[in-house]
Amino acid sequence: MRTIDLRGRELSRAELLQLVPRAAVDTGIAVERVRPLVDAVRDRGEAALREQARDFDGVEGHALRVPEAEIAASLASCPPEIEQALRLLAERLRVASAAQVPEPRTTRFGDGAVIRQRWQPVSRVGLYAPGGKAAYPSSVLMNAVSAQAAGVPSLALASPAQREHGGGVHPAVLWAAAIVGVTEVYAIGGAGAIAAFAHGVPSIGLDPVDVVTGPGNVFVAAAKRVVNGLVGIDSEAGTTEILVIADSTAEPGFVAADLISQAEHDEAAASVLVTDSPELAERVGAEVERRAARTRHAERVRQALGGPQSAVILVDDLATAARVSDAYGPEHLEVQTADPEALLGSLSNAGAIFLGGHTPVSLGDYLAGSNHVLPTGGTARFAAGLGAHTFLRPQQVISYERDALSEVHEPLLAIAGAEGLPAHGEAVTARFESETEGTV
Repeated sequence: MRTIDLRGRELSRAELLQLVPRAAVDTGIAVERVRPLVDAVRDRGEAALREQARDFDGVEGHALRVPEAEIAASLASCPPEIEQALRLLAERLRVASAAQVPEPRTTRFGDGAVIRQRWQPVSRVGLYAPGGKAAYPSSVLMNAVSAQAAGVPSLALASPAQREHGGGVHPAVLWAAAIVGVTEVYAIGGAGAIAAFAHGVPSIGLDPVDVVTGPGNVFVAAAKRVVNGLVGIDSEAGTTEILVIADSTAEPGFVAADLISQAEHDEAAASVLVTDSPELAERVGAEVERRAARTRHAERVRQALGGPQSAVILVDDLATAARVSDAYGPEHLEVQTADPEALLGSLSNAGAIFLGGHTPVSLGDYLAGSNHVLPTGGTARFAAGLGAHTFLRPQQVISYERDALSEVHEPLLAIAGAEGLPAHGEAVTARFESETEGTV
């Protein structure tokens, strides 16, 4: 991992934004490659999907929609310990997601003047589960359970057709679908799946959705950008990121293991250590070398840690470390310091924050109860991770009685006049014309 030494430098926020390491991924370029694929699905539906499955997945003649009975039957092939773990994940996530649903609120401005705030779920959601380097049943649960907690009545799931499984969806994805009761599953991958969700494919019974969520590669992210506006999206999720703030009290082996854990996802994954201790940085580096060499995806890890998106950043103190982290806006932020809670108040921009040496990102990926679908690429500075709130729309319900309307009649006329919109005021005055007409 390369070293970025910021010690002894007073850097502005703009300078920090320029200096933090980033993956060299341009979704904008990918957009031009996927736009014809999205348009083809819009215009030609199933035929275009089958062509894309042949060209990108090496699969032909497969069923695009998975029979409902096959989804339920898939659990017979699920090892008991995995099924138990997935059910535990779903249970914890369901409890934590329910806590994200706001209670309805009522505001009263006197008698007969009421505003009710309610949170309405969207009607239908398309969930995407990737199937490239790995299958992610945990991501299926993160998306599906959050939508269910919000009260979404209709869910559809898409995942790439697998040549190794006869053109079907990866069994692990089906296990997760069965566990949470998702019965509408499609063997469709990549940009085509996003397009199918957005436009619908009548010949296979796929109706358009309102919101598309779920992780994927840069082409999935680009397809989301293309359909955004026609449907809502969760985010243009990129490759995973971890930033660890650590001081001299941190355990080097813990830090190294956590950096490697995210690097194994993808060669473009970002692992960043920010520390005020050069000694710790040196010890972590040695641990990374030792542990990375023996991990299963050693070559992938080596490329990710050696890429421009990964680095060790040396700073003068933890206050500066917090400023660096907020400029970076990491997907996952770990704080392994003597007093993590003391630093929490200085930290704002992160998808999720993991406090203490015994709270690794892996816990959040699986069984913490939190959601692991989080903003990447610095978007945590303005965007939130996936949750029940992703599928909810705040909606105001206004109810005024005649006397309450009368109380605001004159000030409303004043504002309408100031804005040059007299008909706005006249719409209120009309409610009282019979009164004024009868006055002598």
